[in-house]
Amino acid sequence: MEWTDEGIVLAARKHGESAAIAQLLTRAHGRHAGLVHGGGGAKGRGLLQPGNRLQVHWRARLAEHLGSYACEQLHSGAATILDDPLRLAALASACALAEAALPEREPHPAIFDGMVALIAAFESSDRISGWGRAAIAWEMGLLSELGFGLDLSSCAATGTNDDLLYVSPRTGRAVSREAGEPYKEKLLPLPGFLARPGTMASDEDILAGLELAGHFLERHVFASLHREPPAARAHFLERLRRASRRNGGNDNVESGGA
Repeated sequence: MEWTDEGIVLAARKHGESAAIAQLLTRAHGRHAGLVHGGGGAKGRGLLQPGNRLQVHWRARLAEHLGSYACEQLHSGAATILDDPLRLAALASACALAEAALPEREPHPAIFDGMVALIAAFESSDRISGWGRAAIAWEMGLLSELGFGLDLSSCAATGTNDDLLYVSPRTGRAVSREAGEPYKEKLLPLPGFLARPGTMASDEDILAGLELAGHFLERHVFASLHREPPAARAHFLERLRRASRRNGGNDNVESGGA
């Protein structure tokens, strides 16, 4: 059994003296593990950094075996953001979520393509309001791919798309200001940029969007797996909260030094 594909490194764990077991998000073969000979050495550790995109050739005697990877680096996902702890934390969060939430060996090409776009967003903007939108879009896409997508297009109570302000924490449906007023203490806030594409987003809006996605990831995805969301995501959100407080919630603020 063998195949060739592109893969994004999600995690790597040393195995034996010099090898490593790498968890990759591959485009055509989903989340897939494999042994990388030399992956535990200095050169291999650089190759297997989370977020790196590789060309990989997987080979095993039987399909159900772990198998081994031969890898060639295509792109270093973290190389251009090494001086920004907040973007590094966001990248680590996305990789940890993919590793923990995606079923093994089940193809999700949309999630792979979304992560490629997310890494590009990290590289192209140091503004939280820039790459933060991409992080939320990727997490929302993960929910949709796993069958738990949110419906933010119209009010669950009235069917209109005017003045959408809340989200039902149970159904993931949007709720308008008027319909939600009597129950607003029980509803989740809907950031304006998610209800109205093209709207500016502040740091606080980005945080609210990630907290919204996180609620449904925890409620639907990780509850069904009987586990907590990965610690890397909580670490990322805590860094983002500190950055938002320091920046006073302003939009278009650089994330460096968070």
